Amino acid sequence: MDQNWDKVQLVHEFLDQGVSCYSLKHGSYQNEYYVVSEAETRKLMNQPEVVGFDVYRSLVHSTSQMLYFLKERKCLHNVNILSILRGALNYPLEEACWTEHIRVHDISFLSSERVFKDGSIAGLEIKYDKIALVPDSTLMIGDIIASGATLLHCLRYLIEYYRKHGQKLTNIVFFTIGGTKGIDLLEGLTSEIRNYWPDFKGFITIYYEGIFSCYEEGDKGVSGINLANVDFYWKGGIVTPEFRRQTLSMQNPLFEKCTIYDGGARRYEIKEHIHEVLEFWEHIEKNATKIDKEKLLEEKLGHPLDISYEDWLKDCHYLDLEKKLTRWLYNQEKGFINSFSNVSLGQLASDRIREFRETLKKYFI
Repeated sequence: MDQNWDKVQLVHEFLDQGVSCYSLKHGSYQNEYYVVSEAETRKLMNQPEVVGFDVYRSLVHSTSQMLYFLKERKCLHNVNILSILRGALNYPLEEACWTEHIRVHDISFLSSERVFKDGSIAGLEIKYDKIALVPDSTLMIGDIIASGATLLHCLRYLIEYYRKHGQKLTNIVFFTIGGTKGIDLLEGLTSEIRNYWPDFKGFITIYYEGIFSCYEEGDKGVSGINLANVDFYWKGGIVTPEFRRQTLSMQNPLFEKCTIYDGGARRYEIKEHIHEVLEFWEHIEKNATKIDKEKLLEEKLGHPLDISYEDWLKDCHYLDLEKKLTRWLYNQEKGFINSFSNVSLGQLASDRIREFRETLKKYFI
């Protein structure tokens, strides 16, 4: 993460129709970054049982409210939606634009597929494209961003297409369930774009519920099963107060393998998603006595269990939020830690497996 990250603070912007919006401040960024929280997106992130069309539906309300916010600020110009097949199909951009009476001038499509060589990923290849040229437009994108390789590949492809045809973009609005690496990527891409479009206004990026971190190469987590550049968790990131409060009011969501899992699989290949969730919890159940509970809890919370309130505020990037709220959240976390001391990791996994199987039993055909 860039050197500004320790200075960044979460600042509350508005609460409207159940949607809380926060912005990132004090980071010296070229672009605008927001984090939104709403009941349905919190449910999506905390309950992997949300699958199929409900994944899409969970994002409708918060997306619509943010588009209304951007529309009122006159940030949208001749909207052209870019759909990166297939994960981007989870994002209800066209529906949200329709709800907020925002005209969509056209929709572009790109496929980005992994190319394998000798069993390893050797790169990305675009096998299909349908790009609509909308001059001086706002390009609107929705996608999950972990390493950011797919987004970078597709954006460079589209931008080059615009340049070849003598057109340009005004700005880019990006909705994402994503990680901290996205900020570095978008900051670099903005500088790159301004080399040939000096008046490019940059990115407006909206994260749902948090700006998460990914496990790094060589780090499989305390559980020994996490995937680098794939699995999201809190450590080193920023989550909204609402998401933190809900997660810590429940027993198991904090310990899930990934905050979102594979978005495409949750929507279109549900059996694969079920397999991934159960594989993780079965691994926890089998290895429960070998896993250090305290270290696992520290990993998932993102800081030492005995952290002071002052250091906790800095670690969570909550210095600019109301002290009454942050003190309550800090005490809630302490209560969660204390309650976990009496929980058997094996029993937690066993209960989770049973609960998950029962909820999604209709897919076990």
